Amino acid sequence: MKKNLVIAAAVAATFASASYAQSSVTLYGIVDAGFSYTTNVANGVNAYGHPTGDRNFAMTSGNLQASRWGLRGTEDLGGGLRAIFTLESGFNVMNGQQNGGLFNRQAYVGLTQDQVGTVTFGRQFDSVVDYVAPLTAAGTWGGTYMSHLGDNDNLNGSFSVNNSVKFRSANYSGFEFGGMYGFSNQAGGFANGRAYSAGASYNYGGLRLGAAYLQAQGLDRANGAAAVSGTPVTGLFNALGGDSQRQRTWGAGASYAYGPLVGGVVFTQTRVNDVFNDSVRINNLEANVRYNLTPALSVGGMYAYTTMRGALPESAYTGSNSAHWNQFGLQADYALSKRTDVYIEGVGLWGAGQNAVGLTQVTGTDGVSSSKNQGVITTGIRHRF
Repeated sequence: MKKNLVIAAAVAATFASASYAQSSVTLYGIVDAGFSYTTNVANGVNAYGHPTGDRNFAMTSGNLQASRWGLRGTEDLGGGLRAIFTLESGFNVMNGQQNGGLFNRQAYVGLTQDQVGTVTFGRQFDSVVDYVAPLTAAGTWGGTYMSHLGDNDNLNGSFSVNNSVKFRSANYSGFEFGGMYGFSNQAGGFANGRAYSAGASYNYGGLRLGAAYLQAQGLDRANGAAAVSGTPVTGLFNALGGDSQRQRTWGAGASYAYGPLVGGVVFTQTRVNDVFNDSVRINNLEANVRYNLTPALSVGGMYAYTTMRGALPESAYTGSNSAHWNQFGLQADYALSKRTDVYIEGVGLWGAGQNAVGLTQVTGTDGVSSSKNQGVITTGIRHRF
């Protein structure tokens, strides 16, 4: 009897150990902080009603990547099937505050199968972030300040989609695809407040191609898939006196890696409409390159040309209802270890057309420019855990 009890206890311990080994929860995150100098930050108007501005010296958080922490878990269900979850929260290092709700960046649970793909439910990033952002400077090494004007195409992941179900396929000889649908969760308003996206990518050797589309409706609503009182481009549109109701974004691009050199080119278009169907169309064309001088030291640069046309107030000076910007960015990054690096980066945004006044702002800076131009120089340290 005693021998049987010992055997039973040993078997139970074996199964408990196996079960424990098949499940895991990982704590991860990024802490990015430094010092930034920004030009032409608007701080009021003069006696003639013209905007005034000044330089800003500030300690800043998330200069290259938004500071965040998260929990990621997986459980092996057998046969290549696993249950997964992710809970991720963004925060500001300088004051310790969260950027919104507890898990404001991502919060989802789902199933993944090695030969098929992954299905997840919750708050998640859209397909433009998944398939086009990895071809850009902002979505890879350049970070927040190298985002296109106002991150209008969400390539820096400035917003997530609520109430969403998402599918990402497995890798089929370099080809991947996926899609997302975010529900409005409103009785009698199925289409009011929903969002959906789809995209695909292809990798062969050093070549990578990607394309995606996103549509978000009901940006003027307080709930639903895009329940953030609008997406980043909404701020641009509302500055023109509009009331954003729908955003459509599409993009495509390519990158190529040759040894220590990686270069890419991307085009995106974002169109936002109000309830009267007046619209603003924003086009972004970007070229970027990064080179590893040594295993620890890398340098990179990017250029983007952005145009805005549509329901802008016609300028009394030019007779035009359009504006455009040239954006340049340079970065040097030095890895102190696999997890910690230090960096210095400069980004400049130069606008043209009278309408550029009041809309020019390098993404992530403290405020809109008092003129058509704005620049930022930042240096700091980033640690991944």
